[in-house]
Amino acid sequence: MISYEDRTLADIAVSLPGATAVFRAHKLDFCCGGGTSLKDAASKRGLELEQLDGELQALTPGALTVPQETADLIEHILTRYHVVHRAELPELIRLARRVEAVHRGHQDVPAGLADLLEETLRELDDHMQKEEVMLFPMMLRGGHPMIEYPITVMRSEHEEHGARLHSIEALTNGGAAPGDACPTWRALYAGTRKLVDDVMEHIHLENNILFPRWL
Repeated sequence: MISYEDRTLADIAVSLPGATAVFRAHKLDFCCGGGTSLKDAASKRGLELEQLDGELQALTPGALTVPQETADLIEHILTRYHVVHRAELPELIRLARRVEAVHRGHQDVPAGLADLLEETLRELDDHMQKEEVMLFPMMLRGGHPMIEYPITVMRSEHEEHGARLHSIEALTNGGAAPGDACPTWRALYAGTRKLVDDVMEHIHLENNILFPRWL
């Protein structure tokens, strides 16, 4: 049995279906922090390496269920993530505004969440437009001698997106609503939990699968 302890989180996430769910459950950053080895990541988080490695060993190795051709992968990113982020974030902002207004006296109210989600939508939309207008067309044309520069910019912005995701998780208690939360509050937290998962998967596909094809 081959141990995963010396392999990077990005390498494991790319090659082992189901690994990203394990990493998310243990709050391991496999997208922006994907260059860290499993051993070092476990140590940093105070996790039991043997248990973590065992959970990965229990997964069945095989082909990832994402398109392998570059054009198909880009189309998948556009339809599964770009379109979805733009559709879901405005509703999350509306829900957050309502929860903050109605429950402003509650000790667990996520004060400032709506503003953070608005910032997330604004920055994500700007980022995605850069990909749609410049980077992805460049890739679909077969590349460009200067393609490394926009990729570097996109990766830097991914780091910023990752920091916002951590802030969203902190404000929402990781998506766990209080026991006395109303349906709107619970819907908001279910939505923010999905958003965090989606954006992390989105960044993973670009950082660890798409971008390395051009570097």
